[in-house]
Amino acid sequence: MRSLLCSLAGVVAMTGVAYTADLPPSVAVASECIEPAGLLGHIKTLASDEFEGRGPGSAGEERTVHYLTGQCRALGLKPGNPDGTFIQKVPLAGFQATSVAGALQSGSRTIPLNFLDNFVAVSRRMVPEVSVEDSDVVFVGYGVVAPEYGWDDYKGVDVKGKTIVMLVNDPAVTDPNDPSQLDPAVFKGKAMTYYGRWTYKYEIASQKGAAAAILIHETGPAGYPFEVVKGSWGRENFDLPRAPGAPQRVAVEGWIALDTAKELCSAGGHDFERLKKAAARRDFQPVSLGAEARFEIKNVLREVQSRNVVAKVEGSDPRKKDEVIVYTAHWDHLGRDPALKGDQIFNGAADNASGVAALLEIAQAFSRVQPPPERTILFLAVTAEEKGLLGAKYYAQHPLYPLPKTLADINMDVLNLWGRTRDVNSIGMGLSTLDELFAAAAGRQGRVVTADAEPEKGFFYRSDHFEFAKQGVPALDPKGGVDFVGKPAEYGRQKREEYTKNDYHKVSDEVKTDWDLSGAVEDLRLFFEIGYTLAQGDQYPEWKPGAEFRSTREAMRKGIAP
Repeated sequence: MRSLLCSLAGVVAMTGVAYTADLPPSVAVASECIEPAGLLGHIKTLASDEFEGRGPGSAGEERTVHYLTGQCRALGLKPGNPDGTFIQKVPLAGFQATSVAGALQSGSRTIPLNFLDNFVAVSRRMVPEVSVEDSDVVFVGYGVVAPEYGWDDYKGVDVKGKTIVMLVNDPAVTDPNDPSQLDPAVFKGKAMTYYGRWTYKYEIASQKGAAAAILIHETGPAGYPFEVVKGSWGRENFDLPRAPGAPQRVAVEGWIALDTAKELCSAGGHDFERLKKAAARRDFQPVSLGAEARFEIKNVLREVQSRNVVAKVEGSDPRKKDEVIVYTAHWDHLGRDPALKGDQIFNGAADNASGVAALLEIAQAFSRVQPPPERTILFLAVTAEEKGLLGAKYYAQHPLYPLPKTLADINMDVLNLWGRTRDVNSIGMGLSTLDELFAAAAGRQGRVVTADAEPEKGFFYRSDHFEFAKQGVPALDPKGGVDFVGKPAEYGRQKREEYTKNDYHKVSDEVKTDWDLSGAVEDLRLFFEIGYTLAQGDQYPEWKPGAEFRSTREAMRKGIAP
């Protein structure tokens, strides 16, 4: 039936796709095959209870991989792994805390750290047990060392063996010309840089030899409530196995609730707000909080052979078919939590069954283009995004196709589920020449591309495209717009806030009766056109001057290891 509908699509035009007139006829017809019923069907299947929340290393992974490989075969896609399979094996090291204990001692005052209440912690050292005893607690501001901004929160202070406490996000440096705004010349102003991500803060803590690294959670700067941290960190987590000789991770990585941080500061005679204000200055000096910390974490460990699912439409030009455009979406979510009462399954309908459904719909469209695009189109459904972008990281470190010949990654993580928009959002806008390609394609739909509506949340560093960007591959992370057709001006912002508050990383992320996928369809037809245009073009996209990934790409294209 869908094949028949796709054939008819070349004759019967659909609403909102006038831009297809600028594409070759077979491409215009193929784009019409991306439609709401197909999207919803995939989402309902992947987000059903039968898939148990699609946790890596679970029965849900088995069902997910079986479904995706079956769909790839049904679409007539070729196996994406050069070994002739649809699978890239991804070794994961699983760890789950069976016991977490901690306390902060300030003089005669003991501040208890109650796991999954005011405190979460893990150890990524992949050992059954770690402990930290009588470790001096030092506040290191934002925990950032950024030479390009003349910034060093450590100031040469030795934190080896100590417990460092840090703020989330980048240093909030005010604009000297407008104290109500952040200085755009320092850490990109309102937009988060990688220095603001929790992953960076634990990495620098490891480099400095700290015994423990604890982040102070604040919902605004973090971009999500403390419940999200507890839900993600309070279950089995994963990492890629540590290579022999690789640097050791800090023993304890954790978060404490804001009220607990304020209590800790007060117990040592410090005011939290004053410390936070001081941390936003270059002359900030680390502050001993007059407390000692102790932690004990007992882990259950296991090795898991997870999988990326990879398929392709091979390029038709003999000179270009070894050049690749990648579409990514993560298939995993948070799995099942038997400790919960009632609903135990994190179905992940929006996050990210919707993105995987998009991957399949776009793959179907490319499979119908005749002749096929000149360059190869790769469809990569990655594992363990929710555990730290691990599937994408593994691919980027062990690419199946050379990264110097990979033109771009187009990533899909949570679609617009609420209707058509006049705009479409670009996370990381201004970083690469993909911007111009994106804007031109959107213009043919009569739409505009807008910058990240919430740059302070650091979305560019929070999904799979980032692992490609770190290796120098230009990456596009498009999102649904916020200017909804026929809706009040605040509708888009309200829907995003509702999703973050009510459904993000919660068991309630299920298919909703009020979803309207017409906007998602328009977005996906747009993303499809971008990939096709890249596949036919004469030039590679590039990072723009000032982009932190530019030098890596330039070195890669010259055949020099960065």
